[in-house]
Amino acid sequence: MDDYQIILQKYLPENSLDLIFEWIKQYKIHLRITRTRRSKLGDYRQAHNGSPHRISINNNLNKYAFLITLVHEIAHLVVFEKYGNRARPHGKEWKLVFRNLMNPFIIEKVFPDDLSAIIYQYLQNAAASSNTNILLARALKKYDENEVSGVHIEELNENTVFKLSNGKVFKKLEKRRKRFKCVNIESGKYYLFDPLARVIPLEDELA
Repeated sequence: MDDYQIILQKYLPENSLDLIFEWIKQYKIHLRITRTRRSKLGDYRQAHNGSPHRISINNNLNKYAFLITLVHEIAHLVVFEKYGNRARPHGKEWKLVFRNLMNPFIIEKVFPDDLSAIIYQYLQNAAASSNTNILLARALKKYDENEVSGVHIEELNENTVFKLSNGKVFKKLEKRRKRFKCVNIESGKYYLFDPLARVIPLEDELA
């Protein structure tokens, strides 16, 4: 058993490991598991000047989210090898490759039934991030083992005051398309929050 096999047992569903190991060897992927990045779940860097294909995945994802994100990035690799830079990052070529790479995991029932049905629908028109699809993001959250304290911002009433883990205080305002507009109480600046962002509600008298 090589190093990747030992490490990935912690991050992936057991019945997904063999195929993932096969792809890592086939494409000579340098896989790195990184600290949490708020801006992205994973990243792909193409092979260049003798360096291998590089993929990084956040270390805080549950096993199902980790698998989806890893396959997402491997799909970028496959598209690059086939089309070079001629294909758009999340264009029709990538959507087709991603769906084809995910199919074995759907067929082998790697995912729980409730999650599998949502993933199947998501794959019909996959987006740049699984977090972009609110139904999938919400379904994946159910399998987080180390969920932080607080509530999802979508659960709060409008005008509720809340704080983040860094202590900054905001008031929730109206919904803008898929995200919620909020104002920083101290600076007066406006920000857009993902519906599944976890926040800590404060007492009404602070509003």
